[in-house]
Amino acid sequence: MTSQAQEHTLTSREFFTKAEAALAQGDLLQASEKLWGATAHMVKAAAERRGWEHSGHRELFQVVNRLANESGDLEFRHLFHTANSLHSNFYENWMSEDWIEAGAQQVMQLLEKLENLP
Repeated sequence: MTSQAQEHTLTSREFFTKAEAALAQGDLLQASEKLWGATAHMVKAAAERRGWEHSGHRELFQVVNRLANESGDLEFRHLFHTANSLHSNFYENWMSEDWIEAGAQQVMQLLEKLENLP
């Protein structure tokens, strides 16, 4: 049976793939939201592996903050903030394609960092 952490990891990867497809089709709003979804699910996977609460937006910020403090890698916060800005863009539609493409690269960095945590 697949664990919750594994399910969140798979969902994260699926959302990232969908974000790339949306971006290629010029659907910037969907690309933005899928990038956020990929991030949220990978944060949930990391939290699940540690037995940490991750049920809401606030908890996701707390998980990322804890990971940054524990690892000493403050880039976790910066990269997560980028993903949160993409989430905001889904509702506000203010980012250009260049911003979203750059955000996608930063989200990929964060996903890799999160997935590679012990």
